[in-house]
Parts: sequence; structure tokens; C-alpha cells
Amino acid sequence: MAGPEAVRIGNTVLVLLAAGRGSRFGDTDRKLEQDLLGRPLGLHVAAALEDMPFLARMVVTGSAKLDYRHHGYEVLRNADPDEGMARSVRIGVEAAEKCDAQGVLIALADMPCVTAAHVRRLFDAATGADTVVASSDGRASRPPALFGRGRFAFLRSLEGDAGARDMIRAGRAVAATAAELVDVDTRGELEALRDLVSPPGAIDRRAGSPGS
Repeated sequence: MAGPEAVRIGNTVLVLLAAGRGSRFGDTDRKLEQDLLGRPLGLHVAAALEDMPFLARMVVTGSAKLDYRHHGYEVLRNADPDEGMARSVRIGVEAAEKCDAQGVLIALADMPCVTAAHVRRLFDAATGADTVVASSDGRASRPPALFGRGRFAFLRSLEGDAGARDMIRAGRAVAATAAELVDVDTRGELEALRDLVSPPGAIDRRAGSPGS
């Protein structure tokens, strides 16, 4: 039987990071609002994980206008996203601590292909308060990543866009396919993903005509 400090879905807060400036996308603040299969890019992972019984769901946003509350999220604002991803992590972890969470699962809103099945495998690999379990495509470890409460103080101390990378690399890695962990940073990557996931003959929602 799991002990009181075991990291489980039911005592973990999901922290979804959605405050990035999207500078590489070329249209600041609008990346997460782009269409992918009839749904905004930034809502795909929220919908994929909505049936998982997390203790709470938090999304840290900037200026993107997406309805995360509809998917059960408390919306936390990052008023200064230019400070880097670490600021969003700090905001989410501080909110999780107020919920007496035993863990935080940090996911990125611009990774639209993450599945609940993969996230459950992260929890299967978790241990106690010092848990660090990340996702890996066989080349590098990355979010979604699960951290036990023993790592909260470190996460709150982060600055800039790096910080947690060394911890993630040193933690346990759970394999996923490269397709599942695709991270949409540029318009070209979004177009490539649309081509990959659009079924033959589907309506091209960008042009309003059948795709070729």
C-alpha cells in the first residue's frame, strides 16, 4: 500500500504552462490560439488530461485568450512572461503548495499530442517526496515532468528558462514517441503537425476547402 508521501494522481497538482511569448512563432501571444483539428493548439493537452483525477489543475497564462476554466483549470496570471519559464513554474508550484500537494506535474500547452496514458506511466515510475520523472523521446528528457514535494523549494528558486533542465536530466525518464512529445515552437512545426494529423480528404480549416 502506498505511504502517505507517495506521489499519486489524486494528491498531485497539474500545472500547465501557457504564458510563453511565442517569439519563435513570429506572432507574439497568438501561438496557442492557432487551430489544430478544430481546437486551439493550447487546449489539446488540457482536453487530453481532463478525465485524470488530479487534486487540482492550474494553468499559468500570459495574454492568450483561451477558456481553460471550461476544462477545470484555475487560471493564474504571469504578468511578466519575458522573465522566462521559471517565473511560471514558481507561480504554479506556490499555488500547489497551498493545496498541500504531494507532487506537481508540469506540462506545456504547446505540446498538443501528450496523452493521458503517457502521464499515467509517469506516475507509475514515481516514488516518494524526492521524485523526479520526466518524459523522453530517446534523445532528451523533457516535460511533462513529475516532481515530488521534496523538489518544490528548488523549483521555487528557479530563474530564467533553464534551471530545471539539469534536475530533469538527472531524474528518471519514461519513454514516449517523438510524435507524442512534439513541441510546437514555429509556424513550420505547426504546419508539419497539421499535415501529420489531418486525415486524407479532411476539410482544410485554414482555407475552408477540401485538402489536397
